[in-house]
Amino acid sequence: MSAAPDASPVPDGVEPRDPVADLREIAYLLERAAEPSYRVKAFRGAATLLAGLEPAEVRARAQAGTLRELAGVGEVTARCITESLAGEPPVYLRRVRATESLELPAEAGALLERLQGDCHTHTDASDGGSPAREMAAAAIGLGHAWMVISDHSPHLRVARGLSAERLESQLDELDRLNADLAPFRLLSGIEVDIMPDGTLDQRPDLLDRLDVVVGSVHSELRMPSGPMTERLVRALASGRVDVLGHCTGRKVTGKGRPESEFEVEVVFEACRQFDVAVEVNSRPERLDPPKRLLRRAIEAGCYLAIDTDAHAPGQLEWQGTGCERVVRCGLSADEAATRTLTAWSADEVTAWTRARRRKGR
Repeated sequence: MSAAPDASPVPDGVEPRDPVADLREIAYLLERAAEPSYRVKAFRGAATLLAGLEPAEVRARAQAGTLRELAGVGEVTARCITESLAGEPPVYLRRVRATESLELPAEAGALLERLQGDCHTHTDASDGGSPAREMAAAAIGLGHAWMVISDHSPHLRVARGLSAERLESQLDELDRLNADLAPFRLLSGIEVDIMPDGTLDQRPDLLDRLDVVVGSVHSELRMPSGPMTERLVRALASGRVDVLGHCTGRKVTGKGRPESEFEVEVVFEACRQFDVAVEVNSRPERLDPPKRLLRRAIEAGCYLAIDTDAHAPGQLEWQGTGCERVVRCGLSADEAATRTLTAWSADEVTAWTRARRRKGR
């Protein structure tokens, strides 16, 4: 007995859509909506599989109803493929498009338009879901001019943090990619762990080679305020941290996680003194720092970096949330852009990081 068709047969004479592109768009929109990773992987995996097949085979399987015989193609993805080949946007794609809600207040939208890059992104080299080239393609699609690849450092084993050798290999990869992607630029970077004693979890000579270093706390988040303050200030004073990442470490969704405690005035004054930008982390589960602390960082005169901490291409659109939080703390788009690294050009960012590191030695 022949298999039941996955959907209606592909009509003759109908101009088909590109099912690979439709599957990838669904995955992208699910990433942006912070949907579970297993759901995203189902669509990205099916898209990757289809991209390696001859179009004639895909059409034949859709006609015969045998798409689900392909490893990695399930009921929903098979239906999407067949609908796409029939010349109509898949129902699933129309549904996720219909749930978009990204309108921003005017001033926040104006700031978002000024952003040129992102200082904090991850790839599949650590705990991200896509390779650097796919992340770059998404950034280019958003109109960005640059993006920092800032995968984790080795201490964070759960995130497959990069050893010195793996980081050096990644730097070579970025050089090759930049030759293909110009004028877009992938800046070299790292999200380096700030260890409990305030030292940084990577070789100093390697940190000195990078364009942008994001320093973050990922362990012993419940240290008492005094030791945590000393820990952060030592890292900030090292001259090798350009951006202080998600400074309180809080989580505001799911089970949540409380803020780390530190002396706010002391830490933000150290950021100002040592020219370290305070990250405005736009991940929905972080939104770090809280607005009351973000306001204090702004009042202290700190530089800012409105980042996504993206682990997948669709998450690169989260910067709008960070922009809204900044303007709600009293800065206009013009004022914010002058002190926000992600509103600068790549040349301006790298000139700033090199100059501040020389100053810090």
